[in-house]
Amino acid sequence: MAETQRAYVPAKKIPTDYPLIDSDPHFKRVIKYARPSDYAQGAATTAFGPALMLLWEKVAPSYVGRGGFAPIMRLTTAISLGAGFLVFYQQSALRFYGFTENKREFEMDMREMVDKVKKDEPLYGRSEMSPYLQGVASRNSRYTGLWLHVMPWFNFVNHDQHGVDTAKYYQQAERELEAERTGNTTS
Repeated sequence: MAETQRAYVPAKKIPTDYPLIDSDPHFKRVIKYARPSDYAQGAATTAFGPALMLLWEKVAPSYVGRGGFAPIMRLTTAISLGAGFLVFYQQSALRFYGFTENKREFEMDMREMVDKVKKDEPLYGRSEMSPYLQGVASRNSRYTGLWLHVMPWFNFVNHDQHGVDTAKYYQQAERELEAERTGNTTS
């Protein structure tokens, strides 16, 4: 049986004000590149639910009796923790897509990828999955950070389909290696 080549579906380029870093960032990268302001927004979102429940209880008491309010507060806190995490994650992911200012993340990405090129490692990690399944995973999780409020979906798969031209990493690595070879430290 002859094996046929499956069509490659490139990531759609969305016009943005800032450069695209990754159209399908791995979960760990989104967490690692998060800014303190992302943590603050997530914490504020998490605190909002229980604070609102306490305010409502003061303004209009429920009179549920002994032990009736605690389960509601636990549920509210759990839901607020989930919402706070999704806000935190989305704020960080939007920078990968280029929807918000991402100069810091762009530089971090360049440094991380150039270091991987210099070490001769795969840019986006190794994967045990077939190229076809990597493509399926990529197509199912591209730009999912925009839809976290509908269905939380994260990329946990290492693949090479991220919607960016990786030649820039290799070119920068060549420039840095040449500078190191000639003794010039500016790049």
